Amino acid sequence: MTKILVVEDNKDLAFGLRNNLEIEGFEVEVAEDGEAGLRAANVTSPDLVILDLMIPKMDGFRVLHSLRSNGFEKPVLILTARGEESDKVRGLRLGADDYVTKPFGVLELLARVEALLRRTQPNDEPATKLPPIRFGEVIIDRASRAVTRDGEAVALTPKEYELLLALLKREGAVASRIELMKEVWGYHAEVLSRTIDTHIAELRKKLEPDHTPPEYILTIRKVGYRLKLDGQLTS
Repeated sequence: MTKILVVEDNKDLAFGLRNNLEIEGFEVEVAEDGEAGLRAANVTSPDLVILDLMIPKMDGFRVLHSLRSNGFEKPVLILTARGEESDKVRGLRLGADDYVTKPFGVLELLARVEALLRRTQPNDEPATKLPPIRFGEVIIDRASRAVTRDGEAVALTPKEYELLLALLKREGAVASRIELMKEVWGYHAEVLSRTIDTHIAELRKKLEPDHTPPEYILTIRKVGYRLKLDGQLTS
């Protein structure tokens, strides 16, 4: 059974989330503060975490940073009551896979949970049969999901990794923001235009020799992004 950890200090909201998720067939654990949430994640290894940003003892930003720093790769959906774009961008940069702004509808949240879980399901073709991919000084080993640049390991968040693969598979063709949102996030939704842009910026910082201006991950104005291969993509 798929396990979901809900880290939320509002008892009524936590109860509602747990009730609706269990109706959908998920196994749900609830933690009421950041420290308890971090302990629960380390002990139970949930398949997905729903994390409120404004929680006591350790806020959601610190919990998210600790999870990703400790190698937790499963999806994290953040909840925020704030409408400020900066909070959402900060959460995405720390490794969140998606966000929902309070107040939100249950159906919307369930759709996002299901979409995130679909993204983590294994591909039909076993990863061990997929050869490494190279462009420039970057090598992507799809069997281990490891990325290196100049022989040094590069730590990508799960969404950064999926976004990189989505660009690579197009072999230099342009991918629109809508296409990337559908493929990487798995659903149609009204989202911040900077959701994709933020992840692209982080990929450039981690993979480009000089990301100002970028050499490989290029912006196509009013369309989307493309990966400049110059014949360097090899399997």
